[in-house]
Amino acid sequence: MTTYIALLRGINVGGKNIIKMADLKRAFEAIGLREVQTYIQSGNVLFKSNQKEEFLQRKLERKIKEIFGFSVTVVLRTASDLERIIENCPFSEEEVIDAMSSSEVESQYIALLSHAPLEEKLEYLNAFKSKNDEYRIVGRDIFLLFRHSIRDSKLANNLYQLDIPVTVRNWKTINKLAELAQVIEKRTESVHENEE
Repeated sequence: MTTYIALLRGINVGGKNIIKMADLKRAFEAIGLREVQTYIQSGNVLFKSNQKEEFLQRKLERKIKEIFGFSVTVVLRTASDLERIIENCPFSEEEVIDAMSSSEVESQYIALLSHAPLEEKLEYLNAFKSKNDEYRIVGRDIFLLFRHSIRDSKLANNLYQLDIPVTVRNWKTINKLAELAQVIEKRTESVHENEE
């Protein structure tokens, strides 16, 4: 079984698309997903499944609409995807420290896309890149570094121009999700060992 992390876009923001995490957990369990666990209110759900990513994504989006009455984009990553994201951060430690020193809020984020962007769409983003707002793309992930707030970032506000489902998380959240995913992985390994 694969450990997945579902990242829901735009729930519990500004009083819109409200979903209680206990209800979200039950919705995931209702479609047969195992070891379901939520993390903070922004819609992060860890679970185990034998199903393929594309199928799961569609299934989850349909179930959420059916239960909660509104459409939500779901982006999926596996536990090993998150490990790779953390290991392959293209920003140097110096760049991150520099950005953090000029900002009173989080500086490092990642935009998680359902698939890699088309080359011609990236030109839209280049128009919003600056010394305060940087990005680097690795596969279907966009690493973001802000020297001011993400809220004021033209780069962050124009990610939708890639025409791909995308959701953004700060670096601390990604690290915590990776840590929680590893706990699930280790628990599964020890269960298998006990069964042998």
